[in-house]
Formats: sequence, C-alpha cells, structure tokens
Amino acid sequence: MRAESYDFFKSMLETPSVSGFEEPVARIVRKRMKKYASSIETDVHGNTIVALNPKGKPRVLLAGHCDQIGLMIQHINDEGFLHFASVGGIDPTVLPGSRVTVHAKKGPVEGVIGRKPIHLMKQEERGQGKVELTDLWIDIGAKDKATAAKQVSVADPVTYKLGAQKLGDHLITSPALDNKVGCYVVMEALRLASTKKLNCSLYAVATVQEEIGLRGARTSAYGVDPQVGIAVDVTHATDNPGADKRAVGDVRLGAGAVIERGANINTALCDAFLATAKKKKIAHQLSAAPNATPTDANAIQISKAGVAAALISVPNRYMHTQVEVCHLDDLDACAKLIAETVATFNSRTSFIPK
Repeated sequence: MRAESYDFFKSMLETPSVSGFEEPVARIVRKRMKKYASSIETDVHGNTIVALNPKGKPRVLLAGHCDQIGLMIQHINDEGFLHFASVGGIDPTVLPGSRVTVHAKKGPVEGVIGRKPIHLMKQEERGQGKVELTDLWIDIGAKDKATAAKQVSVADPVTYKLGAQKLGDHLITSPALDNKVGCYVVMEALRLASTKKLNCSLYAVATVQEEIGLRGARTSAYGVDPQVGIAVDVTHATDNPGADKRAVGDVRLGAGAVIERGANINTALCDAFLATAKKKKIAHQLSAAPNATPTDANAIQISKAGVAAALISVPNRYMHTQVEVCHLDDLDACAKLIAETVATFNSRTSFIPK
C-alpha cells in the first residue's frame, strides 16, 4: 500500500465514527478526496458523496460505510459508574476487560469495562459463557455521579480504544476495520479511476448508519439514482481455527478481493468483475451469497426501480471485536478491481440479465 493511502486509511481507523456520529471520519474523507473529485457533498443524512465525471454514463455508485459499532451511555449511577447500551451488533462476551473511550462533547474520556473478578464469583457463576450488557459498566475513575457528569453525558457514544497496529509485514489489526476498509476501498478506487479516461460517472460514498439498518445506503442511492451500485464491505475470513468453511466458504487473508455471487448480485456485473480480475491478473476469490446480504448492496439493489448491484468484500478475521484483522494487499486488490472494471463501462453497457 502506498504511503499516502496508508496514512489516510490509518487516520480513519484512529478516528471515532459510531453509527449516528460519523462526522469526524467524514471530515477526513472530504479533506483527502478534494484533489481527486469533481465535487464533494454531504447530504442531510451525513453521507459523504465524492463525485468524478458527473456527466458520464452510466451513473455508478460505490458505497463503503464509514460507521462502526459501539456503545452509548445510558445511565450514570450514584457511584460514578457508566451503564451503556450497544450501537450495532456487539457481542457482550468480548467486552469485559476492554479499554474504551467515551467521546464526550468536551473531549475524549478514557475508561475501562469492569466485571466481577473470578475470586469474588460464586462457584455457579464461574465459567459461565453468557454475559449481559446490564452485567457490565464503564469505570472512568470518577468518585461519584456529579464528578462523572462533569466529564460525560447520557447519550455520549463510546468506542473501543482506537489504534491500528501492523501484524507481521502485511496484516493490520484494529477496531472498526468493519468497515473503514470499505470506505478506504471506494475512495481509493475513485482515486485510481481519476487517472483514467472514464465514460461513466462515478460516485464514491462514505455511507452512514449501516450497522443499524443500511440507512445511509438507502438514502444516498435514492439521491444519486445510479444505474450501477457497488458496495464494499468485510466478509468472514475462514483461515483460522474458529471458522467453519462448510458454513461460510473458504475465504483467506491475502488471497485477494472477494467477488460475491448470488441473489443480491447482478449477474452481468459479477461477470464483469470476474473478467477484469482475470484480464488484469488481480488476485480474487469467489464467494457464495445465497440470500440478500446484510450489506449496503441490499439497500442499493432495490432502490427506486432497481439497481444493478454488486458486492466486493475484504476478508476479515474476528469481526466486531477489538482485534479485527485484515490483509493490506486485499484492500488494494479490491480498489484496483473496482477501478479497472468501472473503466470498461460506457453508455452502451447493458446490465440486463440475459
């Protein structure tokens, strides 16, 4: 990955964007992309829409959601401890012992998620796998409710302690790779496409609120009104002991872009990606998507009278934990695949299934 691209990606990873609170990351996207774009707009919902060659045909939308799962302060008790609810799909069992950051109006407040120590547990409590959010709390070091309330407020968003770290030469671990990788890929694809002679118009969108119902993709697809919509998200890597290839397929870090195929995917568009990957020798994997995917591709496909939709995925280990892991080469394979494929589109390109 080129140095400037990596710096952009890392800055997104280290910037909070809990669903509904994506503005800090949107600012990073706008700043980086202004030199490559014909125009940049942010709509009322918060989607950041980066346009290139807007008069071209067909209109192609690239969607990578920039929001991340998180927590939200629900209650401050008399002792100054914070109780919280989840924003998006949080597994409570991974929370005890976590370092977190409350993103308060006055600035970030560091905290930890506590739990009763094993020494103080009754025998029947030990070894229980089930953890409820109501069993947990955030400790910010406040001596009482009044002290805590001077620093944080009910409804403040909370993230895992943010920070990206390399693993070996090519892997990266961080919270919120789901889906800062997708946001990176669509913006990098537009950067690459800006060096080509495009016939199509290209709209790379940092969509919002995907983790709570694909909301940003729905509104941005309606506004852009594309003929083609390509979502980029993570998918489960199965190259680790905790994965079952029989259920999810054989998806590996470092093996390239994952091209999804199934009911949520336009067949002509899928074939175009496969042809480009073969012609340009871009590393890729094929994955089955037998149902409507839980991604922005779902909302885009059924916008208005329907959109030719595709889903390109980045393999991800340990999704929705503090230590998600991706391969940097896979991100760039996805971006190159998209840029090279959209460069083949023109006003005569048909996506009607035959």
